[in-house]
Amino acid sequence: MAVSARNRQARALFAPLGPTYDRYARLLSFGQDPRWRRFLLSRIAAGPHDTVLDVATGTGAVAAQLVHETGCAVVGLDQSAEMLATARRRLAGAGLADRVRLVQGRAERLPFEDASFDALTFTYLLRYVDDPSATLHELARVVRPGGTVAALEFGVPPRQPWRALWELWVDFGLPGIGHALSPGWGEVGRFLGPSIRGFYREYPLERLARLWRRAGIDDVRWRLLSLGGGVVTWGQRA
Repeated sequence: MAVSARNRQARALFAPLGPTYDRYARLLSFGQDPRWRRFLLSRIAAGPHDTVLDVATGTGAVAAQLVHETGCAVVGLDQSAEMLATARRRLAGAGLADRVRLVQGRAERLPFEDASFDALTFTYLLRYVDDPSATLHELARVVRPGGTVAALEFGVPPRQPWRALWELWVDFGLPGIGHALSPGWGEVGRFLGPSIRGFYREYPLERLARLWRRAGIDDVRWRLLSLGGGVVTWGQRA
């Protein structure tokens, strides 16, 4: 499968950000990103004998928390060699290198057999793939029947005045502060608002839940967090 322009853009955008990603993601989300990840992990019922696949693992933050909170083994997959390098340093420093196996690859074509994992998490992924429906089918393919699939994504607050404040933040706050932090974060600041708006314009939550169900994931639910600035969606593999 050829690498698309959308994939290449995502790689280029995040390649230089690994060493500062977690610190500035916390800052630019007003401290909410760690809270959203904790709720994501609360949807995963895993134990010491389970193996969880964390797709778009990035710096390995979710993978490390999964091990700490559940005792499970984790495979972390990401398309970015630079992000995986940061994840390796994080995991080695935390003494978790033997519990998390890192793999470079793409969500659209996972290098794993059917039903290989007891659960699966993914974070900030579907805005960066060309075909979210096909990607969800591929993610569901590698989860055993009954296993949980759970995702974290940015959201758009549905109600005023929070929607208006969100618009001001993504249109002016994110680009301005991002630019002050570094050129790379300035690019991210300019990119995120249009990316998030465009995704939910095409895939509102109800439509997205239908795509999850068509991919073979049952009992699909979602929770808006921080007044809608974050969304966690989860369900069980049929």
